[in-house]
Amino acid sequence: MAQPAPQSAPSSLQTQCDAPAQSTKVGVLLANLGTPDATDYWSVRRYLSEFLSDQRVVDYPRWLWQPLLQLVILSRRPFASGEAYRSIWNEERDESPLLTITRQQCDKLSALLKAEYGERVEVDFCMRYGNPSTDSVVRRLQERGCQRILFFPLYPQYAAPTTATACDQLFRSLMKQKWQPSVRTVPAYYAHPGYIEALAASVVEHWQGEDVPSRLVASYHGVPKRYIKDGDPYEAQCHATTRLLQQRLGWEEDRIVTTFQSKFGPEEWVGPATIDQVAVLARQGHKHIAVVSPAFSADCVETLEEIQQQIQEAFLAAGGERFTYIACLNDRDDHIAALSDVARNELSGWL
Repeated sequence: MAQPAPQSAPSSLQTQCDAPAQSTKVGVLLANLGTPDATDYWSVRRYLSEFLSDQRVVDYPRWLWQPLLQLVILSRRPFASGEAYRSIWNEERDESPLLTITRQQCDKLSALLKAEYGERVEVDFCMRYGNPSTDSVVRRLQERGCQRILFFPLYPQYAAPTTATACDQLFRSLMKQKWQPSVRTVPAYYAHPGYIEALAASVVEHWQGEDVPSRLVASYHGVPKRYIKDGDPYEAQCHATTRLLQQRLGWEEDRIVTTFQSKFGPEEWVGPATIDQVAVLARQGHKHIAVVSPAFSADCVETLEEIQQQIQEAFLAAGGERFTYIACLNDRDDHIAALSDVARNELSGWL
């Protein structure tokens, strides 16, 4: 008599199909900009090539931009950028501060959400450029049983070169899959009360004692003016964040100045430029100023090197005497609580 064929072990797909609906996990995927894997020329060049080839970041025609980028800009820019990264590099972990801090944010947010939802939620993080890639982490969440994913770009203010390109990359990842998870994306949280409260608390910590700064500069990453004219809400949301922060602190309007940094290329960008404005403040007699970076959820090369080195030097060279940098919200408990509140609201109906 013929023996019945042995039954193969159920596949992970079959297991997911057979599992009761209530056991389906939900993934919360934090997304930040990215970082080179190392500070050497080729590592930085690979990172910059991916970053600056993104048409959300530089939207010139590819036939015009790519030869200029690959043959001219990337022949020399990786040297300067590599030096900037080396000046802030986390030598202990051999990685950029952005990667270290984003991992810490992920761990703390995971602890908060698991305390509330248990094993029904998985929290992970990815980078738009570099590693860990969006594609690899989406697959990892699916392997952990997540059939629903809340995608959380860590940008308080929406901008096409940040939030939109992060979402684009997520959708490109989904395009490769036969069975896509259900997905939600977190909207901009530039006015969220918990975010504003955490910003205000970080400022107040530096506004104590006798020698307090006379001005607070709220420095946001810049974008070309053309993007705003085409409908990007970024500039308006930055000004809204500054206004809400000023109101929460109970300050006069002129005590906080909104500026923009990190200009790249020859065209006109939103302003005033942070590096120019701090020099203006110094010449006006403001000997002690502080700078806060509300658009950055984690300290990175733009804050630790550009603000604390280049922009500080511009202030001191113009006659300023004391420059205080107020760190990004990073993994502060009040910041993580705010992110948890945003996530909890967007998870409504799923958990």
